[in-house]
Amino acid sequence: MAMDEQDGGSRTADSIATVHVLFVCMGNICRSPTAEGVFRKLVETQGLETDIAIDSAGTISYHVGEPPDNRAQEAARQRDIDLSTLRARQIISDDFHQFDYIIAMDDDNLRNIQTMDPGDGKAEVSLLMDFAPQAEERVVPDPYYGGSNGFQRVLDLIEQASIGLLAQIRQQKGL
Repeated sequence: MAMDEQDGGSRTADSIATVHVLFVCMGNICRSPTAEGVFRKLVETQGLETDIAIDSAGTISYHVGEPPDNRAQEAARQRDIDLSTLRARQIISDDFHQFDYIIAMDDDNLRNIQTMDPGDGKAEVSLLMDFAPQAEERVVPDPYYGGSNGFQRVLDLIEQASIGLLAQIRQQKGL
C-alpha cells in the first residue's frame, strides 16, 4: 500500500482503523444530531472523513425515525451544516462494541449510558464538554424548551468541544 503523502509518509493507509464516534442526548433530535453535524463538518475540513465515522443516538425512543428539531436544523444551516438527512435512533448495547467514543451531552444522559453499558465493549464514555476545559459550562444544555438563542449556544459549545475531541482522537489514534 502506498504511503499517505499528507503526513509525510509516516503511516500506510492500511495501518489506521476507522475511529467510530457516537454523540448521545436524550431524544436525538436537538443536541446529539447537532454534534454529529458539527463534528462531521470539522472532520471533513481536516480531510479525515475516511478515518472517522460519526453517528448520534438518544437514550429514549420517543423520537426514533424523526428528523432533528426544525430549530436545530435552522441554527445549524446558518453555520453551513446540514442536518436534514439525519434521523433519530436509540442507543443500543451493540453501540458499546461498535463505537470507540460514546459522548454524552449532559450528566443525566451520561448516567443513562453508563447504566446501559454491558461492560465488555470498547467504547470510551465521556461528556462532550470534557473536551473543552476552557469553557465555563460543563454540559451542553437542552435547548428544546427555549428559544432560538439556546440552539445557537448549543452550537457554540459543541464547536468548542469538537475541536478538543478531534485533537484527542488525532493524538490517541495517530491521525
